[in-house]
Amino acid sequence: MNKPLVGVRILDLTHMLAGPYAGMILADLGAETIKVEPLAGEGTRQLLATDPENSLNGMGAYYLTLNRNKKSVAIDLKSESGMAVFSRLVEASDIVLSNFAAEVPQRLGLDFETLSQVNPRIITCTVTGYGSEGPGANRPAFDQVAQASGGGMSITGSDWEHPVRAGIPIGDLGGGMFGVMGILAALYERERSGLGQHVDIAMVDCQISMLNYMATMHSLSGKDPYPIGNAHFVHVPYDTFRCADGVIVIAVITDSFWQHLKSVVDCPAFDNPLYDTQPGRWQDRALINRWLNDVLERQSCAHWLEKLEKHRIPCSAVNSISQALSDPQVLHRNMVVDLRHPDGSSTRGPGNPIKLSRTKEESFSPAPLLGANTDSVMSELLGLTATEIKVLKAQGAIG
Repeated sequence: MNKPLVGVRILDLTHMLAGPYAGMILADLGAETIKVEPLAGEGTRQLLATDPENSLNGMGAYYLTLNRNKKSVAIDLKSESGMAVFSRLVEASDIVLSNFAAEVPQRLGLDFETLSQVNPRIITCTVTGYGSEGPGANRPAFDQVAQASGGGMSITGSDWEHPVRAGIPIGDLGGGMFGVMGILAALYERERSGLGQHVDIAMVDCQISMLNYMATMHSLSGKDPYPIGNAHFVHVPYDTFRCADGVIVIAVITDSFWQHLKSVVDCPAFDNPLYDTQPGRWQDRALINRWLNDVLERQSCAHWLEKLEKHRIPCSAVNSISQALSDPQVLHRNMVVDLRHPDGSSTRGPGNPIKLSRTKEESFSPAPLLGANTDSVMSELLGLTATEIKVLKAQGAIG
C-alpha cells in the first residue's frame, strides 16, 4: 500500500461526526484504523439506516461515509475481560481516538494516564465540546452549540436578529480536522522523545481559532463584528450577485481586480476615481453592489463567468451540491469516489482532499459491518486461539 500512514495503528472509539471524521482522514491516509464498538454497535450506525433515500442496504449515509477504510471490532469495555482485551490492543497500537463526553474516558479507564501505563508510546486524542479541563469542560455540545458558543454564528446571516449556522457542520468537522493535526504533531514529536502524549481538542477552541483576523479586529476596535450576509468586512465588491438565470459570487480583493471588473461590465458610474481604491469603494459599497447587480441581471451566469474568468477575476457560480460534485476540476482531483457497502453495492461520496506527490495511493474500502474484523484482529494481532476467542464471546466480552 502506497499511503503515508502505513504502519500506524489507531483504535477508534468515536461516534457521531467530529471523531469519526478525524478517524476517516487518518484511515484514508493509510493508518490501520480499528473501530472499537459496543456489542450493539455505536449509535451512528442507526442514523438514516432505514431512510429509503439516504441509506444503502441498511447502512446510513453517516456511517457509510465516515467509516470507510476502517475495521470493526466489537468489545464490551464495561466488562473486565473486555477491558483486558482492549488493553492488549493498546499495547499494539499507536493512537486511541475518542469523542466521549469530557468525564467519560477517565471513568472507563480510557484516559491517557491509565493507557500510558500500558503503553508509554500511546497517543490519546479526545475531541470534546469544551475540552477535558476547565470550568465549562463538562458542558455537552454538538455542532450547532459549538458554532454558537465560538462566536462564528453571530457573524453569519443577514442581521443581528437572525443568526445562521454554517450550512456544513463546521463545528464538528473543525474538531475532526484539528484532531488530525494534533495527532500528526504528536506522532512527529514521539520520533524524538519515544513517548506518547494526550491531544486535547475542544470544538469551541477550533471555532475560536477560525475566527482568526476577525477576533483581532475586535481586539483592535473594541467592536463586535456583525452579520452582513454574503458581503465582506473589507473588500468591495465581494458578494453574491443575481444573473438572468442564477447567482454568482464575485470577489474583488485588490484594486487591480477592480480595474479588470470595469473592463468586463459596462457601468459608467464605476469610472469615478473615488472607486479606484478600497476606501472609496467601501464608502459607496451599497451603490456599487446595486449598480453591479443591475448589469449582471441582463445576462446568464455562464456569460459573465466566462468574461470574469478571462480577466482572472475571482468568481464562481453558487453551485448546488450536485453541480459541485460534477465539476470537472473536482472530478479531476478524484474528489468524488465510490463508497462501497460490504455486500458489493455502492454509491458516491467525497474523496480525500490531502494530495501527496509520492505516497499518493487513494483507495477506499467499505465501511465495516459490526464486528466484521473481531476474529481476525483477535487472532492475527493478539495471537488468540479460536478457543480463546470463543470463550470471550461466550463471556460477552467481544462480539
